[in-house]
Amino acid sequence: MSLVLGPLLRHVDADSATVWVETASAAAVVVRAGAASGHARTFAVHGHHYALVEVTGLEPGSATAYTVEVEGEQVWPETGSSYPPPRIHTLQPGRPLRLAYGSCRVSAPHDEESHARFGVDALRTYGLHLADEHEVVPDLLLLLGDQVYADETSEAMRAFISSRRDPDRPPGWELRDYEEYAEIYRLAWSDPATRWLLSTVPSAMIFDDHDIRDDWNISASWRRDMWATDWWRDRIVGGLGAYWVHQHLGNLDAASRAQDPLWRQVADHEGPDELDLSAALDELVERADKQPTTFRWSFARQLDDQARLVVVDSRAARVFEEQRRSMVDDEEMDWLDRQLRGDVDHLLIGTSLPFLLSPGLHHVEAAVEVVNGGLLGRHGRRAGEWLRRALDIEHWAAFQEGFAQVGSMVREVAAGRRGRAPVTITFLSGDVHHSYLVEAEPAPGGPDLEGPGTASRILQAVCSPMRNPLPRAVRAGVRVAARGRARPTGRMLGRRVPPSPLHWRMTHGPWFENLLATLEASPDGLRLTWSTGVVVDDDHQRPRWQQVARVDV
Repeated sequence: MSLVLGPLLRHVDADSATVWVETASAAAVVVRAGAASGHARTFAVHGHHYALVEVTGLEPGSATAYTVEVEGEQVWPETGSSYPPPRIHTLQPGRPLRLAYGSCRVSAPHDEESHARFGVDALRTYGLHLADEHEVVPDLLLLLGDQVYADETSEAMRAFISSRRDPDRPPGWELRDYEEYAEIYRLAWSDPATRWLLSTVPSAMIFDDHDIRDDWNISASWRRDMWATDWWRDRIVGGLGAYWVHQHLGNLDAASRAQDPLWRQVADHEGPDELDLSAALDELVERADKQPTTFRWSFARQLDDQARLVVVDSRAARVFEEQRRSMVDDEEMDWLDRQLRGDVDHLLIGTSLPFLLSPGLHHVEAAVEVVNGGLLGRHGRRAGEWLRRALDIEHWAAFQEGFAQVGSMVREVAAGRRGRAPVTITFLSGDVHHSYLVEAEPAPGGPDLEGPGTASRILQAVCSPMRNPLPRAVRAGVRVAARGRARPTGRMLGRRVPPSPLHWRMTHGPWFENLLATLEASPDGLRLTWSTGVVVDDDHQRPRWQQVARVDV
């Protein structure tokens, strides 16, 4: 018996951990960590076999080596592995929090040719670095979207596609169904250094557009165009189903998983046959796509008594009504309103799309959104829709109503109106293929929100890409857009838009390397570091870890 994929160390808190695996066939899986252990039987989805094993009874602040057994045979760590034993590092109240994060990573070989095209893989290099240097392992690895590229496939993925269908028929070389998603996850997570990293560092993940397709849910007309094809239903059902299995389940703690109706089926199943979730999962995710209020992909974690992480789905819960567009629907906004609270040192908000763009990009997106709202009539709307898709006008700036709502919530938290004001409120994001740090402040002239707490520092820290660099021809425009301050006034091209609660400017960046960022939190502030992989002495298999920037807040 063997593992097809994994193990991935997922949700970890002070005394428990969750380990995810894919096995070659139906099996019983056991995870042993010192005196603690957990076991589970696999469940099936479209011919694949998965287990999510919960290990309880761990000691807070401990680092415990663990093993994975499948049908009584130890399969992890592998015999003869050159990597250190994988360990479960539990949280410890009062210990400084360390978090790594990034987004946008294509799957390609790690050789000279691929490095020339895509650059060095920052995530893989970080795995090599942690294994070699015995550096402190982060408490969490936060992957902020585009974990896989369903619409930009590698040679290995294309070989798999051509082995099972005709790529001359739509959707061509893009992914079509669950089986192809299972393969692209295997390709993305199977390199030995990446696999070891994901088995050792707890991870949380959220999707972005390329996990499904470029510009996913950018507009109502885009959705109509996709559903008019004869292949989109298999794509969206396969993509969201694979996301539920590979990413979503492990984001949740045991209590949150217990609220998922499909997971309750897994937990309650007594066998002896393996539970097959294929039909039920397909039904759930198709309904979730068509009726977003029926399922929530967003999640929150209390990392310790110092920090809270709130991760927002900025793709699947959008509203496209005739007179209203919103980044998230009302139910999702109510949930977010409940999550954005103080009484922690650091409030971290993960959203794949940057909440605060470069000042120039924010104003461009807001202007295009006004045109799409009918400022120039029917012909203007057609031109605006073309521009929206051509320039990827789909960030929070292009959904002004939601932008103003969330900005007001953040402003209230910073002013101590929602519990003790945190030291920092930090948006962690990716997507835009350049990295930067923004600092925001309450917009003057707004309501007086002075509260009992000390005003928080409000930051936007972007890390993108891990591996998929921005074309050089675009970088000059990004540098120009980074200049100045964003001062949205509530009026754009003569059309009233919700006034912005925040003004901001870019304080560091932009940087264009493939990067992975780390955040170290203490009661007094944050240390943010962006690092990259560099090939030394033509050794493309083992790049070196090199710091690009460090900022103390």
